[in-house]
Amino acid sequence: MNDDEAFITAIAALHGASETDDVCAPFLTVLPVTGVGITTLGDPFGSEIVSASDPSAERFEELQIDLGEGPSWEAMRTGRPVLVPDVQTTTSEVWPVASMAMREADLAAVFAFPMRIGALPVGSVDLYGQHAGALPGHLVQDAAALTDAITRQVLRRALTRADADAEEEHHDVNVHSRREVYQASGVLAAQIGVGADDALLLLRAYAFADGLSVRALANEVLARTVDFTDRNDSAR
Repeated sequence: MNDDEAFITAIAALHGASETDDVCAPFLTVLPVTGVGITTLGDPFGSEIVSASDPSAERFEELQIDLGEGPSWEAMRTGRPVLVPDVQTTTSEVWPVASMAMREADLAAVFAFPMRIGALPVGSVDLYGQHAGALPGHLVQDAAALTDAITRQVLRRALTRADADAEEEHHDVNVHSRREVYQASGVLAAQIGVGADDALLLLRAYAFADGLSVRALANEVLARTVDFTDRNDSAR
């Protein structure tokens, strides 16, 4: 299998991943890294490790959650990858404690990619290396594409957990045949320039973040009392 075929296979695996599938493996298959951590961060879904490829990656994910700083937080906040090809010779004014802890743990390299859909921050995919060295530009693009693929799975999983904890919300998100929900997702898609499937997913996520049912938020969108254009612009 050549590199292009391996990348296509990895993307397909992430898009089709089930709740029990190893979602770190596709990253390890096509990228020259030794560890992967996938974590939701902050509001609205809370800080939680979704998946880690090994105990070392899990430890670095827990470190960043506990400290509330690190490359994952910076990537999510800025919406841009944070690429640190040589942790041992790099210091950070943005995450100094995490930087020191990673050096003390002999981490060689870390590359953090933000998980987000539209203006909605979800978390970060963190790639760890045992050897220092930059990711070539084309592999940075591949990592970003893989991150985009897993983001939708992570968001669906987070919303599924939230649905299970809220009976009213659970009822509303399972009646997407209601006309106003589909109409509102179409309005949302036009406002922020995403596809229909992503718009419906974002409508659910924004409803959860705002403490509303999906149908209630849909009615507000259709009444033009809520406009997501500003949210999307402010995230750029």
